[in-house]
Amino acid sequence: MISLRVFHKHLRTLGLASAAGLGLALSGCAAGTATVSTPQVQVSISGSSSVRLGSTTQFTASFSNTNNPAVLWQVNGTTGGSSAAGTINTAGLYTPPATMPTGNTMTITAVSVVSPSASASTQLSLLNPIPSVSSATATLTSGTSYLLDVEGANFVTGAQIQAAGSNVATTLISSTDVQATVTVPTGTTSLTVIVTNPNPGSASSASTNAQILQTTVTAAARLLDQATFGPTLADIGTVQQTGLSGYIKQQFNTPTTLLPDIPTTLPALCSANNSPTPCEESEWWQTALTGPDQLRQRVAFALSEMFVISTDFDSARYVTPYHNMLANDAFTNFYTLMHDVTLSTGMGDYLNMINSAKAPAGQIANENYARELMQLFTIGLVMLNPDGTPQLDGSGNPISTYTEAQVQAFAKAYTGWTFAAANGGPPTKFPNTINYDDPMGAYEAQHDMTSKTLLNGTVLPAGQSAEQDLQAALTDIFNHPNVGPFVCKQLIQHLVTSTPSPAYVARISAVFANNGSGVRGDMQAVITAILLDTEARAGDTNASFDGGHLREPILWITEALRGLGFTNTSSTGSYYALSNQSSNLGQEPYRSGSVFNFFPPSYVIPQTTLNAPEFDLENTATAILRLTLANTLVFNKITGFNIDLTATSTLGQLAASSPASLVDSLGVIFMHGQMPTQMRTEIINSISSISDAGERTRVAVYLVLTSSQYKVMH
Repeated sequence: MISLRVFHKHLRTLGLASAAGLGLALSGCAAGTATVSTPQVQVSISGSSSVRLGSTTQFTASFSNTNNPAVLWQVNGTTGGSSAAGTINTAGLYTPPATMPTGNTMTITAVSVVSPSASASTQLSLLNPIPSVSSATATLTSGTSYLLDVEGANFVTGAQIQAAGSNVATTLISSTDVQATVTVPTGTTSLTVIVTNPNPGSASSASTNAQILQTTVTAAARLLDQATFGPTLADIGTVQQTGLSGYIKQQFNTPTTLLPDIPTTLPALCSANNSPTPCEESEWWQTALTGPDQLRQRVAFALSEMFVISTDFDSARYVTPYHNMLANDAFTNFYTLMHDVTLSTGMGDYLNMINSAKAPAGQIANENYARELMQLFTIGLVMLNPDGTPQLDGSGNPISTYTEAQVQAFAKAYTGWTFAAANGGPPTKFPNTINYDDPMGAYEAQHDMTSKTLLNGTVLPAGQSAEQDLQAALTDIFNHPNVGPFVCKQLIQHLVTSTPSPAYVARISAVFANNGSGVRGDMQAVITAILLDTEARAGDTNASFDGGHLREPILWITEALRGLGFTNTSSTGSYYALSNQSSNLGQEPYRSGSVFNFFPPSYVIPQTTLNAPEFDLENTATAILRLTLANTLVFNKITGFNIDLTATSTLGQLAASSPASLVDSLGVIFMHGQMPTQMRTEIINSISSISDAGERTRVAVYLVLTSSQYKVMH
């Protein structure tokens, strides 16, 4: 008989015992029955007991009693896991879900492939991620209340903002944005901010200092659109930090940028045209585009369209001192402005007051300036209510402000003025030699010293000097009740909206009449009131607010250049090429076709009742020419200027990384961050298929600048 030991030896040799799990029982032996078995596969898991959302963790399975390490990984019993519980790949790398599930404990299981009944499990706790803060801004909403906006990463439901050491009610906007309303005491310059995610795994970000902003991007950009020659991203940031009123005060304190006098010997730019005009206009464009005193220059531009002189009739040599006078007087008193305009040689030559002598018996003095000062510059043709609406007589007809006899009386009051002496002193002859730079001087022998009856029953006694009559005449006009509503409405139209409500006009007229300290005609108070009025600021929070005005050609050009950024590349530093562009659209600086300006303040769009002065320049031809100019600009074809919209430019790099970011940036610069949603979508869709970043940028800029939403400043 074969022994049991020998039989087992043969089985091992054949590999049968282990391969088949065979157990043999042999009878007839005294030892009875025997069993042979294989050890079970054993599985164990190693890995972390917790993981934060937003990160990963590695698990490893170890085996005994098998040489096959193949394993199936499960999360909560599901092979590979799920989006709700987290996923695990074949190598054991676990990725938590995007958001915290209801239960934060997951079961991770490793199952042997060769022995599915063999498995091991471990518990894994999910923890909220550690938040991080990249930036924080606190923007004033009212009083000392600020909207605190914190941007970063890994914010979750229940995230808590801590501002200046105190927890504040927090709103989760997204995983990258949380907000809160906080109180910031006046004068606070720094606000420490921390964001803490809640349990499980509560954790806090590093602290950061919030930038304290006094206004929103939209409000800042809109103010700059109204008060400058165009917003820039840098200026928007400045206004956000200083606030609207802070920026206005800052501008009031900024010194005047003066246009330099045109040399007696004309530079090449002017001599080539045999005219000083190109030099004068070049200096004007440069100051408008680059001067730090943007509000002063913008108000001076508005005043130049109210107190009109033109190089179509005057020498451009008059314009330089005239413009400088308007800029210097923009923030003074309206009486000062009236006085200085009256004695300027530019106005004197344009409206014939210079060398206007007393008339011979039976004749009348030159009425031109006397009439236009009242009709166009100060009180208008009809009596006005404080809100700018006409006063009516008992028959419902407008009431005239002055008579022809009063015009003649004022004309007498303005006689006897000629060019000052070369040193600025009184003239010694009449007419005197031309002096472009100094105010006119009185030559008493040519002044009409008879009595004059002016407005409101004012009588100038006989025998007064030219200066006495002038001051009395201007004071008479200055105190007329029409001046406030007449002048203020036009300033509102130029700076804010073509169609101010009567209530808006009335509020500003009241400030003109009394600045709060009993002063009439305070220009700083008037300008501040115009720009900060509720009607001017309504669009800051309501993009659909119906207001604004068509961008006149000059403003369309300056705002495009300032917004996009430019470099003057002219070998002589000339900016005159811009006049060639604006001329095609019917407007050049100080070159109006008449004293009525490029467009009258009372212009109404035909077949409507809409008062919209700038639309007097808009017709089929100019509308097409604006498109042409936009094309010239985006393809960098304006002589003497470089506007970089290539792929390597700032906007080009933005276009390459994200078409949406490019469009949003243009929306901030040119539409105050209020680009209509449909327009934004259409532009993004239009440029997304363009592979070249430079071309993508140029197309986007063209579509923005030629849109009706940009042409009309809202």
